[in-house]
Order: sequence, then C-alpha cells, then structure tokens
Amino acid sequence: MASLRDDISPATPVEDQPTIGLIGMGAMGRMYAKYLSKAGWKKIHVCDLPAKYEGLREEYAGTPGVTVFRDGHAVSRSSDFIMYSVEAEFIDRVVAQYGPSTKLNAIVAGQTSVKAPEKAAFEKYLPQDTYIVSCHSLHGPSVSPVDQPLVLIKHRASPEALRLVENILRSFGSRYVYLSYEEHDLVTANTQAVTHAAFLSMGTAWASIKAYPWEQGLYVGGIETAKVNITLRIYSNAWHVYAGLAILNPSAKIQIDQFAESATELFKLMLQGGAEGGEQRFRERVEWARQTVFGEDESNGTKRTPILLSEDVLDRFSLGRTPASAAKSLPSSSSPPPTDQNNANSHLSLLAMVDCWAHLKIQPFLHLALAATPIFRLFLGVAEHLFLSPSMLDSAIHSALYDTWHRRDDLEFVVAARGWSQCVSFGSFDLYRRRFEETRVFFEGRFEEAGVLGSEMIKAIMESEKERESREKFK
Repeated sequence: MASLRDDISPATPVEDQPTIGLIGMGAMGRMYAKYLSKAGWKKIHVCDLPAKYEGLREEYAGTPGVTVFRDGHAVSRSSDFIMYSVEAEFIDRVVAQYGPSTKLNAIVAGQTSVKAPEKAAFEKYLPQDTYIVSCHSLHGPSVSPVDQPLVLIKHRASPEALRLVENILRSFGSRYVYLSYEEHDLVTANTQAVTHAAFLSMGTAWASIKAYPWEQGLYVGGIETAKVNITLRIYSNAWHVYAGLAILNPSAKIQIDQFAESATELFKLMLQGGAEGGEQRFRERVEWARQTVFGEDESNGTKRTPILLSEDVLDRFSLGRTPASAAKSLPSSSSPPPTDQNNANSHLSLLAMVDCWAHLKIQPFLHLALAATPIFRLFLGVAEHLFLSPSMLDSAIHSALYDTWHRRDDLEFVVAARGWSQCVSFGSFDLYRRRFEETRVFFEGRFEEAGVLGSEMIKAIMESEKERESREKFK
C-alpha cells in the first residue's frame, strides 16, 4: 500500500498518511492516542466497548486527528495500522471478534504485557494477508515515553511494514528494542515478575497490620522511601496491569514461586538468630546471593558504575515522619526501633529478591539496558545500593537476626508473599483481582500525595540514570 513509504511522517500530506487504529481506550490506549495526536498524525481511529461510545466521542470531540468509532469492526476495516490495547486476559476474545474485519494488507500490533496469548490470537484469527508487527511500551501511562524502551516484534511482516511502525511511533521519543514474542515474555518476566511480587507483598503486609509503618517512624528515609512510594504507585494502578503478566506468563509463575520460597527460607533463618550456627548460615546465604547477582566480571577487568543511589535524593520524596515524632503511635507490645532517621531493618524484601534471582540464575543487569521498566530500574538500584555497601548490608543482616521490632512486619510479608504465589498458581483472575483490590482499599486515601512524589522521584532518578549511561558510553 502507498503508506509503506520509508519517509512517512506527520508532515506527510494527509491523503498519504496511514490511518492508525486503536482498539481499547484504557490507560495505555489513551496514552497512545495522546502522543500520536500531539505528534500531528491526522487519521487516528479509536474505539472501546460500544457502551462507552457516546462518552468517548464527547471526550475526544476537540482532539486533533482523533475520530471515535462505535466498535472494533469499524476501526479494523478502516485502519492501515491497528493496535489492540486490551487486557491480556481478553485478547483472544477481542481479536476473535474484530480480527476477521482487518483491512487488506494492514499491520496489526498488540500492547499487552504478556505476548504468548496475543501471538496465539493473532495467528488464529487474523487474515493471512495482514502483517503482524507488535509492540509494548515498558512503562506506565503516567511516565513520559521519552528514552523509555519500546519493544517492537517483527513477527509476520516485510521490512517496509516494520519501518512504517517505527515511523508512526517515532514521535514517542522512545528507544526501540527488537525482540521475538518469546524473548519478550522472558525479559518482562525477568524484569517485572519479582519486583511486582515484592511490592504487592509489602502492600498486603501493611494492610494486614492495618498501619502505615512510615507514619510510625519505622520505614522512613533512604531505601524505605523508594519501597513505600513504589508500593503505593503499584496499588494506585488497575489490578489487570499486573495480573496478566503474573498469571499468563509461565516464566513469571516460576519466579513468583521462588520469591515466596526465598522469603520463607530467609525468615526461618532469621528466627533461628545466632543459635546453632544460624548467623553463619544466614550470612553465607546472603553473601552467595550477593556474589551471584552483583559480583564483578573479572574476566574483562570492567567495573560497572552503580545505578543510583543517593540517600539525600531519596529523602526528598519521603512520606514518613521521623521515629522521634512517631514513637507514641507504636503498639505497646512493639519494641522501639533505633532513633536515627535511617534505622536499620532486615530489608527482607530486598534480600528475598536477590536470593530469588540467584537461585534462578537471573542476571538482572543484562536486561537493564535492554528493556528495564522505571520500577525495575529503581528497585534494582535500591538492591544494589544495599548489597554493595558492606556497612548497610551488615546492619541489615544483624537487624534481621537480632532485632525484634520489625519481626511482625516480616512475618506478614512472608505470609503475603506466599499468598500471592498461591494466588498466581491458581490461575484465577477473579482471585487476583479480589486480593489486589482488598489491599488497594487500605491505601486509597494516600494515592494522590504518593503519586506526585513517586513521579517526581522516578523523574529525578531517570535523569541521573541518563547521565550515568552517557558516562558509561564514553569510558
């Protein structure tokens, strides 16, 4: 078709521009419509559920280039590039419904977080005379796409079809990462499954004890700031953003199960304390994980620059109060934490995450430049900050074995991690949704403040990461 020209852009005469179709106008569909319209593309056809047609049409009445259609049949029949932006759970059903209406020689993509069901649906329901060049923006809708990884999957397409997709999405300012469907699912599992499980478990644990620990002076400053802000950020999103990856990606299931196992085994050693060689076994296990994940590559004599982190930078985004001002709110049965701002604790979530990676032989830094989400990059940086600081790591180990003030929280964390693992193993979206939303209710009143601080924190850290990566290139 004429629109497969190499030089196609928003500046191309409107009659020669491809028609871009978006099926599904949830958070990510809206983000794509926003940036495509802002770039100047003139023919953007969108739709959602038929019941949402009138409201969507009113909403986009004044948006340049965007035309709202009643259903996916109209979008499929009229569009040269069609993107399905629907939940992975429903991709088979939606493509079965609208796929047969796909325009001759159109290019079809999916914006799902797990690609195995998408690939199966496209191969089953799309006409053979259509191209498949799928994609995935590896960030949430509230994060700027500039310099973020955008996966492109050339599955069934000509080189010209791939170039057209590149041209259409170039205005996002993202960094293209070229993968297969299978590579995508492995990489996203390696970069997201355990981090999501860690934060979901933290949130469920805090909801179970019915307290905001950062307001009690227990988790304030530095590393704790990142934990709290990202936990609230995750629970402020829709449950299905995480459910599809966890339940439909086989690699993710394995990792979430190992994460729960790592948290459990480490906690058992913590309870043993120094008795019967417990401290030695605990230290040996943590050191093994540290060396496996963060050990330097001595074969080529290179030393990687650490990702982040400045305690001072993270402290700017804290939601919490200092221990002194919050001491009164501690339950009478709790032993008080140390009074310094950055009091030591077990950091069980970080120890379990690194232990999990070590057991599964996952090398997270291989995926950092390839396809890291902002949350993965931040949490990996937090873990690196802990594990590469001998004094901080030693304090965490000592606190894990001998302090009791955080013991109830660690217990709830282990129970939550095992609960999420079981939830995923059942493969039930309804159960996942119920578990997520019950926890979400507890944090609802805090999302606005945390959303602002979390976005500012990610922005500040991503800017420092650009500087770091720039320095790395010129070493």
